[in-house]
Amino acid sequence: MLRKLLTYHLANINNFVKRSIIIEKNERNLVTQMKSMNNNKQFKKALQLFDEHNNNNTNTDQMSNLVFTQVLKSCTGLRDFQRGTKIHSIVSNRLNKDSYLLTSLIHFYMQCNQVRQAEELFNMIKEKTLPMFGALMKGYITNHQANKVITLFDQIDHPDETIYILVLNACAQLKTNQALILTKQIVNIVQDKLQSNSYLSTSLLDALAKCGDMVEAERLFHSLVNKISPMHGALMKGYIENQMENKVIEHFKHIEKPSESVLTLFFNACAQLKTDEALNLIKKTSKTISKSFSLNSRLLTSLLDALVKCGDLNYAQNLFDQLPQKTLSMYKVMINGYLKENNSFKILNLFSEMKLKHIEIDHIIWTSIIKALAYIGDLELSKSIVEQMPESCLIDNQIHNALIHMWGKSGCVDGAEKIFKKISQPNTIGYAAMINAYGLNGQGLKAIELYEQVPDEFINEATYICILNACSHAGLVNKALLIFNKIEMKTERIYTVMIDCLSRSFFFIEAQQLINEYESSHLPSAPMYLALLSAARNAKNHHLSQEIYNRMKKHFPQLSDSITSAAILLSNVYGSVGDMEKVSEIRTKLNPSGAKKKIGLSWTVIDGQVYEFRAHDQSHPQSKEIYDEIEKISNELVQHGHQYDSSWITRPINQDETVSSVLCGHSERLAIAWNFVAKPNTSRIQLGKNLRICGDCHSAIKLIANIRQCEIVVRDANRIHHFFKNGQCSCNNFF
Repeated sequence: MLRKLLTYHLANINNFVKRSIIIEKNERNLVTQMKSMNNNKQFKKALQLFDEHNNNNTNTDQMSNLVFTQVLKSCTGLRDFQRGTKIHSIVSNRLNKDSYLLTSLIHFYMQCNQVRQAEELFNMIKEKTLPMFGALMKGYITNHQANKVITLFDQIDHPDETIYILVLNACAQLKTNQALILTKQIVNIVQDKLQSNSYLSTSLLDALAKCGDMVEAERLFHSLVNKISPMHGALMKGYIENQMENKVIEHFKHIEKPSESVLTLFFNACAQLKTDEALNLIKKTSKTISKSFSLNSRLLTSLLDALVKCGDLNYAQNLFDQLPQKTLSMYKVMINGYLKENNSFKILNLFSEMKLKHIEIDHIIWTSIIKALAYIGDLELSKSIVEQMPESCLIDNQIHNALIHMWGKSGCVDGAEKIFKKISQPNTIGYAAMINAYGLNGQGLKAIELYEQVPDEFINEATYICILNACSHAGLVNKALLIFNKIEMKTERIYTVMIDCLSRSFFFIEAQQLINEYESSHLPSAPMYLALLSAARNAKNHHLSQEIYNRMKKHFPQLSDSITSAAILLSNVYGSVGDMEKVSEIRTKLNPSGAKKKIGLSWTVIDGQVYEFRAHDQSHPQSKEIYDEIEKISNELVQHGHQYDSSWITRPINQDETVSSVLCGHSERLAIAWNFVAKPNTSRIQLGKNLRICGDCHSAIKLIANIRQCEIVVRDANRIHHFFKNGQCSCNNFF
């Protein structure tokens, strides 16, 4: 709208009658052609035409001001500051005689963000015209200096409608009570012009809405006879900015032929609502969108975003796949959607697609790619993709922190340290990420050493959680207690981590005392009980487990997810001591509620390809070879003294199963076997797992690493286990 207003102000520059300069026919044709190109935003072509003409006419001093006005317009469109200043030097001695040329120069400097030069030009003028005020005002708005527009407005004795529109645009940018007061004053002044000037009435709607007075904005909207699309848009924007998204939906239903911008606002409102009703409306509306809108990337991006945020990623993916032209923004929407679902494999597929289509990847998408790699946690895959990052991204602090986290989650502490040392002044996130990297990989003492170096201003809840977790994973209970006792503001999460630390080392009495301490001044917390119950399961303490479960049912009857998790843990405890009757009883109670145990998954990367396994998985095309390798490994384990621990079987064994076949069918065993099938002489295997590794698998993998002389890195739901070739694990059995 502002661009149209400026065009309105500058339109008179081509009025040959009012200009005192008489120009030749060829120059008149040049001005006409350049004006047409500029109006169509063909600024480069306009300058090329000027250069061709200039080459044939060596004396630019004799060229008319009309030509230079068009040249300045082209320079403004291209933000070509260097060329524009050259034109300024050529016409400097003409400025006091031509207000149109001077206005064009003010506009040029403002749009090139050279506010001071524009102000200097404006201030040297003795007789200021309204277009000059308008050019300066528009520049202030462009440069986010709306307060100066209000100050300038006070200097104008007889403002026209265009000036009022610019002031209203400034008020919309300011969003203050004073701006609202001024907006209402203007409403009263221009009341008789609202029906005839749609730009003015739309700007008033926008200012009222953005200043927070939706009642007055609605009153004005309903008073207007001819309602055009920008008016609908201004009201809908106001609803969105004032968290009234439901009103956007209701308003949209009454618009017969919504424009592209109105559809975009509708989708934006639906994305904010995130309801099933909004999702149904999005789908219904998307089917009626005109084919002419299908090339509007902004509209399609908002549609994808709304579908993703309303929870139908599959529908969004189907739509995305059908689009002939995909933009960077569209990829961002899809990547963010998959990031929230922890579907890192889909993100990497999109990344590969972007690379094939030569779509430039910005630092925001690189950050998401790094987060996806952190979730997968494969060192070689991370290396291969990070190597493709441009140097320009590696100076970004957000990417530094993401890389530290990624290397830590990939089991590469050295890589995390290398990035951390490059940061001249780490922030809170950087320190926490590095401490967490040490903790995940069982290097608790290094985590403590770094924690003691963190400046006080960079320590927050996340820092405390990371260092206490690091102590927990290394069995450094006394160190953890020293840190915990010094924390002044202990949050629920901090208490939970400390309880987890005590429980992992089987200090159950102390852990329960800490729960009691917390509950003396707070409501009970389910995560604290789950931490205690998880450790009791590892200790095969069914009496304590039952007691904790009973307390949870009493305290949290409404938290079905927490109660389900607790019931599954309790069932596992009874299974570990061989009480299958109790296991069946608990699981029978879970079935009617529809509660399901989380499916265990393991994944591994071989030659850049990700392979995923479930327990007893038969879906791999080389399943026979995998199970043959499983049998071979099992025989080697038994020969080296491994005894399968049936206490880690938490369900009744079927007639066609044995203890060894059940345990050897765990997803991590299948992933390891596939690595040996694919690369028989491999010296390093890495895999991820979405659940905690079981005790029998932990003992078996230590032995496999020793027998096969192959380092095996397993990241489970809690930590990273480095199984060394000497048969030891980095966790020292604190898992």
